Amino acid sequence: MAVEIEMRARFTKEIHDQLVTRLNTDGEDLGPDDKHIYFYVLPDQLLKVTDNTAAGTAKITLKGSKIGQGAAFAETEFAIAPADVPAAVKVFNALGFETVMHEAFNFRHNFRFREVEIAVKWSEAWGYHAEFEVLLEDGASDAARTEAEATITDVAAALGVPLMTEQELADFTAAFEAAEKERKEREQQAAPIR
Repeated sequence: MAVEIEMRARFTKEIHDQLVTRLNTDGEDLGPDDKHIYFYVLPDQLLKVTDNTAAGTAKITLKGSKIGQGAAFAETEFAIAPADVPAAVKVFNALGFETVMHEAFNFRHNFRFREVEIAVKWSEAWGYHAEFEVLLEDGASDAARTEAEATITDVAAALGVPLMTEQELADFTAAFEAAEKERKEREQQAAPIR
């Protein structure tokens, strides 16, 4: 198990293009990383089944908290075969998680700038956005977590990207979840009775 220190930013296409140009010039290109993701938003955790289409790999990930509940995410993950993604989704849906599932395709490209990994992304729900991440060993001290957050903040500032606050993240994800719940209820009501 590891701990991710993760911060996010949402921005316009213009800022996206400027960021990619800067990272191509001054950062390390880690390559494309497009993913088809099934998110299960649990009360205090996030469960994901990820088909990494760019790498030809897949995994199941359990994050120990949700977006908007702090920058530190305890994370447990294990690899599965890409061919097993539909079966994993079927199992989680059969366990009753289908009502909290959101499906998304993320176009993403990974970079490293200084000690921070940056995934520059686009998805239908988030638009243009980026994830800034430092990975720590499980059991990392509070000081190490604080230092990682400061490193991310400094890197984002150096790149001219304003990070979202935890409250902004919580508000954004809550609004998204409410809209998705409403959409699913409308679809269920409109479905023909069999």
